[in-house]
Amino acid sequence: MYSLLIVAAALYGAVAGVLVPRARYRLAVEPEEEWRDAGPCGHAVGRWVGPARCAVCGGRYGPGALWPAVVTAVVCGGLAMAVGVRPELAVWLAVTPVCVVLAVVDWSVRRLPDVLTAPLAVGAAGLLGVAALIPGAAGSWPRALLGGLALGGGYLVLHLLHPAGMGFGDVKLAVGLGCLLGWYGWWVLTLGAFAGLLLGSLYGTGLLLSRRAAVMPLGPFMIIGAWLGVLGGGYWTG
Repeated sequence: MYSLLIVAAALYGAVAGVLVPRARYRLAVEPEEEWRDAGPCGHAVGRWVGPARCAVCGGRYGPGALWPAVVTAVVCGGLAMAVGVRPELAVWLAVTPVCVVLAVVDWSVRRLPDVLTAPLAVGAAGLLGVAALIPGAAGSWPRALLGGLALGGGYLVLHLLHPAGMGFGDVKLAVGLGCLLGWYGWWVLTLGAFAGLLLGSLYGTGLLLSRRAAVMPLGPFMIIGAWLGVLGGGYWTG
C-alpha cells in the first residue's frame, strides 16, 4: 500500500509536470508586460495548462516538458514517502505544480506573479483547514496560519531593510510557504526558512566569486527550502 502511494504520487507529479510548460511560457514576461496569449508563430496559446507547443502548427514556444515532469514527479514521490497516508499529503500534492511554475518563472524573469502567489497562500490556508478536520492529520491549522503570518512578516522586514535585494513578490510567496511549513511545527518553519535562505546565499556567493553580475532569483531557493522542511516535518511526525 505504501509503495503504491509513492508510485501514484510520482505518476501524478509526472502528469502535472507535463502541464507546467505552457503556464511558464505565458507568465515568464517582464513586470510591465501582459501575460502572453500567443506563441511566436502568432497563433493563440489558449489554456493555461499544457505543453509549450502550438496546437495549430505544432511549433514549440518554450522549454520541453521532460525536466518539469521529472522534477515534479520526484518532489511528489518524496512527499508521499515522507508523509504517508495522511490528509495533508493531498494539500502538498495540490500546491506542488504551482510552486514548480513559480520557481521556473522566477528563475527565467526574476518575477513571482501575483496570479500564483496569492492563490497559493489562500489555497494553502483553506486546504489545510479542510485537512485538519479529517482524522489522521498530523499538523495544526492555527499554527499553519500563524506560520504564514510569521514568515511573511519576517520577509517583509527584510524587504523593507533591503528592497533592492529582496522583492515584494518574495514576501507574498513567503506567506504561502509559511502556512505549509507552520503546519508541522515551528521547528519545521525554522528549518524550511533557514534552508531557503542558506541555499540562496550559497548561490549568491557563487555568483560573486565567479564575478557574474546578475539579479538573483530567491523564489526557487525559498521553495526548495520549504520542500525540505515539509519532508522533515512529514517524516518526523509520522
